[in-house]
Amino acid sequence: MNKKHYDVIIVGGGISGAAIFYELAKYTDVKSMCILEKYEDLATLNTKGTSNSQTIHVGDIETNYTLEKAHATKRSAKMIEKFCLQYELENKIMFSHQKMALGVGDEEVAFITKRYHDFKELFPYLELWDKEKLKELEPKLVWQDKEQTIERPENIVAMGAKDQYTTVDFGEMTKALVKQGTKASDIPSDVYFNSQIKDIIENDDKTFDVTTENGEEYSANFVIVNAGAHSLYIAHKMGYGKHMGCLPMAGSFYMTSGDFLNGKVYMVQNDKLPFAALHGDPDILANGKTRFGPTALMMPKLERFKPGTYMDFWKTLNFDGNIVKIFWDLLKDSDIRNYVFKNFLFEIPFINKKLFVQDAKKIVPSLTTDDIEYAKGFGGVRPQVLDKEKQKLMLGEASINPGNGLIFNMTPSPGATSCLGNAERDLKVIVEYLNLNYNEDAFIADLTE
Repeated sequence: MNKKHYDVIIVGGGISGAAIFYELAKYTDVKSMCILEKYEDLATLNTKGTSNSQTIHVGDIETNYTLEKAHATKRSAKMIEKFCLQYELENKIMFSHQKMALGVGDEEVAFITKRYHDFKELFPYLELWDKEKLKELEPKLVWQDKEQTIERPENIVAMGAKDQYTTVDFGEMTKALVKQGTKASDIPSDVYFNSQIKDIIENDDKTFDVTTENGEEYSANFVIVNAGAHSLYIAHKMGYGKHMGCLPMAGSFYMTSGDFLNGKVYMVQNDKLPFAALHGDPDILANGKTRFGPTALMMPKLERFKPGTYMDFWKTLNFDGNIVKIFWDLLKDSDIRNYVFKNFLFEIPFINKKLFVQDAKKIVPSLTTDDIEYAKGFGGVRPQVLDKEKQKLMLGEASINPGNGLIFNMTPSPGATSCLGNAERDLKVIVEYLNLNYNEDAFIADLTE
C-alpha cells in the first residue's frame, strides 16, 4: 500500500487540531495537510458543546488568573471573537451575556473590590456592582426566598461586564475552523474520520510514518498531536514526556428547570484548589436554562461517555513514587481532601442533588433540590498534567516539543479559549521547521487587536 504523504499531519479533530489546521491553510504556503480523527465527526469529546462551560475565558472574571496571565489570555480570547465576527458567526455560535465574579462575605468582597481596581486598566469595561445594583442585574443572587422579600444576610459585591461576547459553542466553532481552512486554500487538506492512531514512527530521513488501527498508512514531514489526554499517551509510546503523568479530571453539571440567571456568575477561586470554582450561566444548547458546575472528579479513564481507555489511563498516569508524592501533597491538605471527597459524592444518586445545592446556594440562595437535575451526558475530561520532576500538579497547557518535527499538546481548561493562540505558537514552530512562508501581517490584521 502506498502511503499518502502530507507536509503536516494533525492528530485530533477537536478545537485545538482545527485551529492549527485553519491557521496553516489561511496564513502559510503549506503544501498539504490532514486531520486524523479517532471518531466519526469533529469535536465529539471535550470540545463538544455539552462537555465544557461554553465560556470565552478572557481573564476578567476568572479570579485565579494573575494580571500577567490575564494579559496573555485576553489576547487569545480576542482571537476567538475576531474569528467568529470575521465569518458572521455572532448570534449563531457566539453570544453575548452579562458576566460577573461574585464575592460573598466581607473577605471575598474586599478581594473582589481590590481585584476590580487592579484589573480595571486591562479591562476598562469592568464595573463594580453592589447589592442594590445586583437586585437589578441578577436578583436571584440577592434574595433568600423565591418571593424576593428577604435579603441574604451576607455582604456581596460583583465585578462584571455587560454587552461582551462571553459564550461560544466550541463544537460548532471547530467545524467552522475546518470549513474555513478548507476554503482558504486549494491545497490537499483532508479530514479522515474513524482513524485512531496506532503508531507514529520517526524515519532516518526526518519524515514520520503514521498508521491507524484500521490499517491506513500515511507519512508526513511534521506531526502535531492535539488529542487531549491521549496526546501524552502517544508521546509516552514514542519515548517522550516520561517526566509527566496525566490525571484526568471529569466535570459534571446540574441543570435548572428554568432561567435562574441572566448571565454568567463565577465565584472566587480557592487558591489551594487547582480546579475550576463553581459557576452558573445560561446554557446555549438548553434554551438558556441555567447550568451550574462544574464538579471535579478524578476519573480512571481518558475519555468520558466512551467505552474503554482505562488501560490508557494507567499507562498515561505513569505511576511511580513521584506520583504518590504529588497525590500525598494534594490530599494531606484538608481543604483539598474535603473538596475531592465532596465532588465524588456529587456523582452519587439520591444524595448528590442535596449536597450540590448547598454549594450552589452560595450563588442563588433560594435554590432547592426541586430546582435542579443532574445533567446526564454533560461534562468532559480535562487532562491535568503531573510534573514528576518537580513533584507537583502543572496548571494550564502543557506542550512537548522535541524539536524534530513533533509536537504533543495537552490542553486542560481554558484550552478552547486558547486554541488560536496556542496554534499561533505551534504555527511559528512548523513554519521555521518546514521553511514555509508565513503571512504574519494578515494573521495580525485578522485575529489580533
